[in-house]
Amino acid sequence: MGFDTSHLDDFLRSAPPAGRLCVAFSGGLDSHVLLHALVNRAETPPLHALHVHHGLQEDAEDWVAHCQSVCEALNVPLDVLRVSVDPSAEQGLEAAAREARYAALVERLHPGDFLLTAHHLDDQAETVLLQLMRGAGPAGLAAMPRLAPLGTGWLGRPLLGVARTELEAYARKNGLQWIEDPSNADLRFDRNYLRHEILPRLADRWPAVTRNLVTVAQIQADSLAQLDALAREDMERCRGSDPQTLSVSALQSLRRGRRRNLLRLWLLDKGLETPPRTRMDSILETVLDAAEDREPCVRWGEVEVRRYRDDLYATPSLAPAPTLPASWQPDTVLPIPELGIELDAQWLMRQGVDTRDCRAPFVLAYRQGGERIRLPGRAHSSALKALMQEAGIPPWERDRVPLLFRNGRLLAVWGLWCADAAEFQDSAPKT
Repeated sequence: MGFDTSHLDDFLRSAPPAGRLCVAFSGGLDSHVLLHALVNRAETPPLHALHVHHGLQEDAEDWVAHCQSVCEALNVPLDVLRVSVDPSAEQGLEAAAREARYAALVERLHPGDFLLTAHHLDDQAETVLLQLMRGAGPAGLAAMPRLAPLGTGWLGRPLLGVARTELEAYARKNGLQWIEDPSNADLRFDRNYLRHEILPRLADRWPAVTRNLVTVAQIQADSLAQLDALAREDMERCRGSDPQTLSVSALQSLRRGRRRNLLRLWLLDKGLETPPRTRMDSILETVLDAAEDREPCVRWGEVEVRRYRDDLYATPSLAPAPTLPASWQPDTVLPIPELGIELDAQWLMRQGVDTRDCRAPFVLAYRQGGERIRLPGRAHSSALKALMQEAGIPPWERDRVPLLFRNGRLLAVWGLWCADAAEFQDSAPKT
């Protein structure tokens, strides 16, 4: 049975309602077939084509013109998204181009939009092999899902069950013209090497290899769903003192495989890249098994996993704390976007500070060690280090909190504590 619009009917009936259907339109065979078939459905929501111009090929402008011509003929509006790709990117050209492409596509989606890509059966088989070569587990071997959240909308791959030969037959039957990207023949790229060198040889020995690899992906996707359900149950049992953390002692009560499974989903929920196996092993051994008075950290990419007391934290890598201005005049608002805060006298007044004491400028600084502050209702000052320890503030956050001084007195630890009112008065500038 060849490809026809009924394949799209089945997919769209089972998908969430869409505001617009946006087709990632490269101008190649696969995306041309997808766009043409959608136009020829009896009932298709509003269609929009998105073409990403990477600027990596000499003929890229000609491709834009081709896409514009096709979309005009089909009466489909087209947006051309121009992106920059660094050919020397650390992750490789393929990955860098993919990241830039999806970032541009996500930015153009409206809430509730559906981005449809033309990945097909052969693409899925190649993805399984690529993941296998990388030593992936179920999450990788599940390959590309048919449906997934994307930004404020959805990503759909309605052609995953359709072989490329079926798409070619449809294109020739309907007289479609398409672009052939010369980079698709470049064997330096892993996917091309598998497509042109490895899969044909496997198919000579095992003719059903492509569909069998796709079956592997489906089985792994089913297994992953069960693992995710188990991880969600474990996550509820292993919540730390902060809802964003996990309890180290609760994690250690799980078997190693369940710990690994929980950490994987916990990181995904935070929108963080999951670690390579060696880094995951470091979390399980170096971080979880560290003595409670240690502060171990495991890093990969732009992610850091740290432990403080019984809590496990995962965050994007911390940039160095920004330089603070030497002083702040409280009748102005001072944003510090790198810290996600802004200094505003309203916060001081909400802590009970007299408005008259919010007029003179404050000297700004970060913690250096040895600071003390006398809090309301206390006869003596307290060491700032002790206060932060009592409050359970992780060490890596302590040196990123602006401190407000006047005449050498520590009067406020931003977002946390203000000194006794008498301290403000005693530090007031003398007239």
